[in-house]
Amino acid sequence: MTEINYEPAAHYDRVTAAWRMLLGTELHYGVFEAGDESLDAATAALTNRMLSAARLEAGQRVLDVGCGNGAQACRLAAEHDVSVLGITTSQVGIDLASERAREAGIADRASFELRDGTDNGLPDASFDRVWVLESSHLMRDRDRLVEECARVLRPGGRVALCDIIRKREIPFAELKARRSEFQTLRAAFGDAHMQPLELYADLMSGAGLSVDVTEDLSDLTLPTFDRWRRNADQHEAEVIAALGHEGMDEFRKSCDILESLWQDGTFGYGLIAAQRPA
Repeated sequence: MTEINYEPAAHYDRVTAAWRMLLGTELHYGVFEAGDESLDAATAALTNRMLSAARLEAGQRVLDVGCGNGAQACRLAAEHDVSVLGITTSQVGIDLASERAREAGIADRASFELRDGTDNGLPDASFDRVWVLESSHLMRDRDRLVEECARVLRPGGRVALCDIIRKREIPFAELKARRSEFQTLRAAFGDAHMQPLELYADLMSGAGLSVDVTEDLSDLTLPTFDRWRRNADQHEAEVIAALGHEGMDEFRKSCDILESLWQDGTFGYGLIAAQRPA
């Protein structure tokens, strides 16, 4: 078996090409209001939920923490008349995002830099909004992530965060019994550590932010795994070329494992937003 580096940047660099085929254009979960939507429609619906929580206004400066391939940052810049700085620890992500912005003619409003969300090095009170979409689960130090988000917010600024969440404590005996499942998830999706939505709320309050939006989107995101399976079938040859047969097998197994973890109430999906006092 090939030795794999699970550090977030290395993992992202390895899987990005395949994920664009498997997870859809926006590289994140979808919200399925009716249940029969396409993946692209559902991921756009999740973005819209986050937009409502972020309350963007024209002319604002936005920090996108864990910007992926830049799809979100470019959408925000193009559709909402804001300037966006996307940060990630993946050089592949930076290159793809920068190319996306250039092709869209918005490189003056969407830029990307190699920075760590838990120690971003950006000036205090330099952003009106902080956007964190499905990147926090790959950051071990959640305290520092939230502290950094709060630190760079201007008075009256807002942070909006969406991510996979842990909905119950997992006893040690169960962890041991399901060890192979969690190893498969790690191989497919990196070294992830899910936390309860309540923890994010506590951390934001502790950082001086006022939490005003919390939503459990677990049921609405459940159909995501069915759509990922369809994409795996549709793009099988291309994904195998990018990840190998073992990588494809791990992804398919992961869809089944995650679906079961959603259904038994272990994992789910949450949205939270908070504001810095004016």
